[in-house]
Amino acid sequence: MALRAERVSATREQILTAAERLFAEQGVFAVSNRRISEAAGQGNNTAVGYHFGAKADLVRAIVHKHAERMDLIRRRMLAETAGSADVRDWVACLVRPFTEHLAAMGNPTWFARFGAQVMTDPALREIMIEEALASPTLIRVVDGLNRCLPGLPGEVRAERGEMTSQLMMHGCAERERALAEGRPTPRASWHDAATGLIDAITGLWTAPVTHVEGKRRGTP
Repeated sequence: MALRAERVSATREQILTAAERLFAEQGVFAVSNRRISEAAGQGNNTAVGYHFGAKADLVRAIVHKHAERMDLIRRRMLAETAGSADVRDWVACLVRPFTEHLAAMGNPTWFARFGAQVMTDPALREIMIEEALASPTLIRVVDGLNRCLPGLPGEVRAERGEMTSQLMMHGCAERERALAEGRPTPRASWHDAATGLIDAITGLWTAPVTHVEGKRRGTP
């Protein structure tokens, strides 16, 4: 039984790795289960469906695998950041778990590009959001950031949260792609790339808020 469990676990991991790479490079819906099975070295073309079910379930499994690892980094950072009133500290807790995780995996990685692909599909995007909301550590980071900006209007807070997600995911995806292709990058390391993102996102959250008078009067 133990040997069979090990084989199943190894097969699942091979499928997850192959699917993540193919989804990152070609898009989620451009890749068939048959292609994933072949890339994972599985002779049975139904292996993906057998182990994971629908494509959305496979996407969720990939997201969950990485989320667990990033959660460990975030928990460590939260212990160092607790009680801070500095926006930058909380932004770092958003950014560095992602970049540290990518750095730890070496090169090439595919998770940032995979995430960027998933974020473009409304249904799959919900999976990433659900996984994020299931993380108590990420919720604590968002709460800490919100406490630093008590006067920020709700609609602006939501807007800047969306901007933050896009900037993080697509910024990291572009760096990941450049590294995989051997092209030069603006920053020498993932640590330095995170610093640049933290600078930009901190500026985004602390930027002035312009009140749109026309909107208040009901004009488009």
